[in-house]
Amino acid sequence: MEQTLFDDLFIDTPETQAIKYTGSKLKLLPYILNLSKKVSGDSRKVTVFDGFSGSTRVSQAYAKSGYTVYANDIAPYTKVFNTAFLLNNNEPKTYQPLIDHLNSLKPFDGWFTEHYGGDGEHKISNNGDGLKKPWQKKNTRKLDAIREEIDALQLDEITKAVAITSLILALDQVDSTLGHYASYLSEWSPRSYNDMKLRVPDLWINQNKNVVMNQDVFKALEKLPNNIIIAYFDPPYGSNNEKMPPSRVRYASYYHIWTTICLNDKPEIFGKAKRRVDTSDTIAGSVFEEFRKSESGKFIVIEAIEKLIKQTPTNYIILSYSSGGRATANELNEALNSYGKIIEIEKINYKKNVMATMKWTNDWIKEIDEDNFEYLFLLEKK
Repeated sequence: MEQTLFDDLFIDTPETQAIKYTGSKLKLLPYILNLSKKVSGDSRKVTVFDGFSGSTRVSQAYAKSGYTVYANDIAPYTKVFNTAFLLNNNEPKTYQPLIDHLNSLKPFDGWFTEHYGGDGEHKISNNGDGLKKPWQKKNTRKLDAIREEIDALQLDEITKAVAITSLILALDQVDSTLGHYASYLSEWSPRSYNDMKLRVPDLWINQNKNVVMNQDVFKALEKLPNNIIIAYFDPPYGSNNEKMPPSRVRYASYYHIWTTICLNDKPEIFGKAKRRVDTSDTIAGSVFEEFRKSESGKFIVIEAIEKLIKQTPTNYIILSYSSGGRATANELNEALNSYGKIIEIEKINYKKNVMATMKWTNDWIKEIDEDNFEYLFLLEKK
């Protein structure tokens, strides 16, 4: 139980489980739940929409707090995680025989080892093609065996999602990266020497009929029922440096390997990180990752957020925003006030580990020169 800045209010923050993820909202969970509680009342009677579910921590926290959740994200790995955590109706222990079986498989050299496995006894530069690798071969050989077996078993959708989630969580514990897969460490990380072992994910029996969606957020909005009270949005904001290409924080690029493990499609790959061709910088990323301006002179991401708020059929919206540019902030503030009423803003300073509640809706813009702030806007739709 964590205390918020509201002296008379305490929020239970449930435990969640996820991979290392850029922009993770783990530290924001108590504040997101707090804002939701303010406008929802009894969570057991409220349905929420998580439009950019990502690592699924927010969706998990909502579901474990009693909300019915519509969880959406375009990423295949997010769909797998959400299916495992939000749709499970079995006792977690029922999956243990499957996990034991997968752990017992004989490792072999397959597609994943060929492209992503290195020899831990040598410096990475001496591994075959001389490229850095995210895992040692002893673990990619297990990956090859386990991933092929998961398909061969012809499991139902939820059981398969549990198995793949277990596999990805295990791989995340033995990687040699900085937390993403657009580049790898020059030297093997200490954790990469550990033996990968699958475990049953931290599942629970869902009492509510949660819904998992896997599509563009605007298409998902069209399919939402009219009883959803709150929408939480954490768009994949990219860099606002106009000297850079559209965005280097592109989630499809950062987590391409999880997509490949989920699909097991052995795609065409390229570059030193051996990314999927369909994550190439020549292919447009999310409109929310674009910080350039359109012909109208507005930031493209702001136009997307305006459209998002306008088309969201809920009473309230909670929007996450990572600071990074005064001009963008001004336009965002204008967009929020155009389509709703800002009830509250919460500001988290990660560098100083300080959180504050702001009542004057324009004050937040004055302090946005630093890039270590995270804002949560509670917006009531007009």
